Amino acid sequence: MTIRNVTLPYGEKSVEIRIPEKNLVGVYSPRDAAPVTDVEAEIRRALASPIGALPLREQVRGRKNAVLIADDNTRLTPTDILIPILLNECNAAGIPDSAIRVIIALGTHRFMTDDEIRDKFGAETLCRVPVVNHPYKDPDALVDLGTTKNGGRIRINRTVVEADFKMGIGSIVPHHIPGYAGGAKIIQPGVSGEETTAYTHLLSVRAPRSYLGVLENPVREELDAMARKVGMNTILNTVLNRHGQVVQAFFGDVVEAFRAGVAKSREVYDVPISEEADIVLSSSHPCDLEFWQAHKTLYPSDLAVKAGGIVIVATPCHEGIAQTHCNMLEMAPYGSRRLREMVSARELEDEVGAALAIAWAQVREREEVWIVSDGISPEESEKLVFRYFADVQEALDAALAQKGPGARVTVLTHAPDMLPRITAGSASSLP
Repeated sequence: MTIRNVTLPYGEKSVEIRIPEKNLVGVYSPRDAAPVTDVEAEIRRALASPIGALPLREQVRGRKNAVLIADDNTRLTPTDILIPILLNECNAAGIPDSAIRVIIALGTHRFMTDDEIRDKFGAETLCRVPVVNHPYKDPDALVDLGTTKNGGRIRINRTVVEADFKMGIGSIVPHHIPGYAGGAKIIQPGVSGEETTAYTHLLSVRAPRSYLGVLENPVREELDAMARKVGMNTILNTVLNRHGQVVQAFFGDVVEAFRAGVAKSREVYDVPISEEADIVLSSSHPCDLEFWQAHKTLYPSDLAVKAGGIVIVATPCHEGIAQTHCNMLEMAPYGSRRLREMVSARELEDEVGAALAIAWAQVREREEVWIVSDGISPEESEKLVFRYFADVQEALDAALAQKGPGARVTVLTHAPDMLPRITAGSASSLP
């Protein structure tokens, strides 16, 4: 029997798996997009070629102050390079560093530590301007801006709302809630209150399957409306390759520049696969900190596996299930229908967490989920209704034994950032 040796990312390490060649559909990764040779030059090129907007200096001229809203350390956006360039542009247009602040768009993630902020934003940024975590639980730090036309309550970071000029900074990758991360997502959930985030997250799970890779959807419509309401009309977004290197930058209007970036993002993350598999083995890399991030592994895997198949998630999760949603294990055992009933009856205080519990249940109701993790115990896995294994090879061997000698296996090396597309005749690629 011919055996293929496959290397799977696992946090900062990797694991080796042996897969019978006859069972293997393929090993898939985001495409090998070449990075730009000079990131600073690429950012300046993007700023000089605004999409659907005036040049940055013209937008900033005459403003008294500015807020730059940037993603946190769960994303690979090179903010340490981007922000000093933007500060210089603001300075040239008349806004000094003393009138600029960076807000970290945490959504409902935990606060970044001082060391994490230094690593993510760089010494130059920290020496020039304040870099502040978004306090999503503090009602005094939020402003109520009413509702969207569809009834979504808009509560946003006060500093962002009151700023004379505001700009979003992030990266564009497929995402299970609004279709793609990037653009207006830096506002919602980035700098929103819990009620607002619960609304959009619960909206996303009204559909039977995630919106991963779906550009036109009701969640994106609401995000765009909220960004416009806040007055954040300008973004600088990057598209990265699987190594976190910049492939291209997009600057301009929050909708138009984002959509241009989505087209490039698809070139990197849209991965054709020849057939649905009985077993999908997926690494959570680069979303490895906690399961609140690693769960993004589920939705690409769901697109690549047959109904009734097995998804094996390999994830370190050294920070456990969810640092800021401590009741996930209480909600996770329920099915999606029961969870929706509990939300409707106002039985669940954490509706953001409830939305994700519904999303996890929807995947479990289509296929089995098995997990290999150093940070999630067998007891916790049982409450998540996942089957636990201590070793990736052990899990794969058990799955092959369960599905039979002809079982087909697909491997996704960077699952959270992938958009599998089943297309007969597609070729696999080794990472």
